[in-house]
Order: sequence, then structure tokens, then C-alpha cells
Amino acid sequence: MTELPDPVVTMTGFARALRANGVAADPSRLAAAVAALHHVDALDAEQVYWTGRVTLCAEPDDLPRYDAVFDAWFRGRLPAPPGPPPPARPGQVLQLRPLGASPEDPAADEADEEDDALRTAASDTEVLRHRDVAVMSDVERAEINALIALLAPRVGHRRTRRQRPGGRDRVDVRRTVRAMLRNGGEPAELARLRPRVKPRRLVLLLDVSGSMSPYADVLLRFAHAAVRVAPRSTEVFTASTRLTRITRQLRLRDPDQALAAAGTAIPDWSGGTRLGESLRAFLDLWGQRGTARRAVVVIASDGWERGDAALLGEQMARLARLAHAVVWVNPHRGKDGFAPVTAGMTAALPHLDDLLAGHTLDALHTLAEVIAHA
Repeated sequence: MTELPDPVVTMTGFARALRANGVAADPSRLAAAVAALHHVDALDAEQVYWTGRVTLCAEPDDLPRYDAVFDAWFRGRLPAPPGPPPPARPGQVLQLRPLGASPEDPAADEADEEDDALRTAASDTEVLRHRDVAVMSDVERAEINALIALLAPRVGHRRTRRQRPGGRDRVDVRRTVRAMLRNGGEPAELARLRPRVKPRRLVLLLDVSGSMSPYADVLLRFAHAAVRVAPRSTEVFTASTRLTRITRQLRLRDPDQALAAAGTAIPDWSGGTRLGESLRAFLDLWGQRGTARRAVVVIASDGWERGDAALLGEQMARLARLAHAVVWVNPHRGKDGFAPVTAGMTAALPHLDDLLAGHTLDALHTLAEVIAHA
């Protein structure tokens, strides 16, 4: 069977076609549609149709437009293999040909021409996933911003020292003895304990100095997506000439409003780079007191340290002893000729668990996966 496209790419193009035809398929509705696809049979035409209809349409006037765009967008994309179709894989998006349509049907040929244009739009979105955000136009940035809003960078859970009833290994002596006393001392079933689990904390420290200005916006939008999916276990700070906590501002639902509020709160936007001093302030005020303990910490910076590189190395070693994992995101990591030779990168490199790129949407998707599996 032909490899099916990425569901985010397909549904984003479909939502864009709906918006072009007057349907209110905004990014929040698109996110709901992508999430809903994982709970239905993605190769069942009726289920895919109703999934999109209940998530992407806002009012009764949208329904005729939705039907027309759905018919044009999905027609003629599913090959006709002999025998029953293979089982659906999670995340696959159905590509449909309406019943009764054949390759020789003139109406189908006209629809296929419309399909080619829509397929081209989806291909353009795929190209954008690998393009450096620093060289994008305003229109392309708007498209990327909508895709970043669909990311769900969530850290897994961790075991705590506290116990809860259940499990198989450890015997809960107190509960077992109390049960025996209630039964007059007769042997009772052994009560068991298992460790409690809680979400692991995610901490994002974003460099918003002048050298990072082409990437600061998309990194803040990535941080907003992380806060939206786990607001109680995510902390976001910016670093330039000083440290600023912007978690509260990023809890606003709308990405543009959240970034506007964060921009107002950041006093040193596009300033110098003093990562060592900012990191020391974070550890003294927040990290040592629990924010960084057993957390996944992501530092996004190009490493152009204007302060004392030795201080940055000391604070990175201190952070590595506290955190569960330390990930450094450098926007230049994925470019030709990159080498971690700046003073900041040289000082930080021995204390990192991962060094990732951060200049494209695809790189941010990789970052989300690394965070999830840290």
C-alpha cells in the first residue's frame, strides 16, 4: 500500500482549504481534529467524515461548505488493492474515492485536477516543516505557527517514594495486620503496595538575546504549547542579561495573546547574552529549591556567551546534578558546517544529555519526542 502522508500535514491542508471556503477551522479546532483521529478507525470513510465535521465546523452554515471541501480533498487518494484493506495504523489519515466514481469518470477527472492543487498545498506544508524559520516570509511563519500550536511536548511520569495500595511486590504490613485483627487473628489476604507516580517537571530556559531573535518567536510558541498541555508541571524562563519567569503569561489560551504578554514581561529582549549569570539565578531562586530536581531541563541558545564561560560551565555541572536530563537546543545545530566551538557551547557540552537543532518545525517535532522519552 502507498505510504500515507503525515496526519498533521494532511489535516492542516484540509483545514486551510476549509478556511479558504469560509469554514471556521481555526488552529484550536484543527488540534481537536488531529487528536480525535487517534480514537477512530482512520480508514473508515464515515468515521473520518464525522470526526472532521464535529471538530472543524462551528455553525450550520459551515456544513455544506465542509461537505464540498471534504469531497474534493479526499477523493481519489486511496489505491484500490485487491482483497480487504490492511488494518489502520494509529495516526493514519484516510484518503477516499467516493463510491461510484471511476478513473474514466469525467467528473472524477475534474475533481482530480482540484485534488492536484490541494495536494500541492499539502506538499508546500511538508516543505515548510524542513525550512529554516529565520528565512521564512510572514505568510510562511503564520503557517508554521499554526503547526507549532499542534505540538504537545509532554514529559512522562516518575516514581515517587510514597506508596499507594496495589501492586504485587511489596507487602503492606500495617493493612495486612489490621485486616487480621478484624478477623480475630485469622490469616488474611496480604495487602500490597506500589509506588505513586507523578508527572515529571519540564523546565524551558530560552535565550532571547539579539543573536537568537530570528528563532525566539517560534521557541516561545513551542513553550506555549508545552504549557498548554501540562500547565501544572511546566516552567518557562527567558535568559538574556537577566532571568525572567514567564510561565504565568504563557498560560493564556491564545498563542498571540500569550506571546504579547510574555514580550511585555521580558525587560531584556534582544539584549546581550549572559547565560552563566542567568543560569546561576535560576538555580539559586528556583532550581535548587525543587524546580530542577529530577526535571527535564531544555536550554535553547546559540551559545554566544558574553559573560564568564567558566561560570556557565560551573552552573551547568550544578544543573546536571539536579536534573533528570539536560537538553540543549541550538538553532545552528542542523546547519552545514556547525561545530560546538563557541565559548558557551564548549563549557556546556560535557554536561548535556542531548544537543539538538531548533531551526525548523521538524527539529521542534524531534525535540518534543526527546522530551517525551527523556
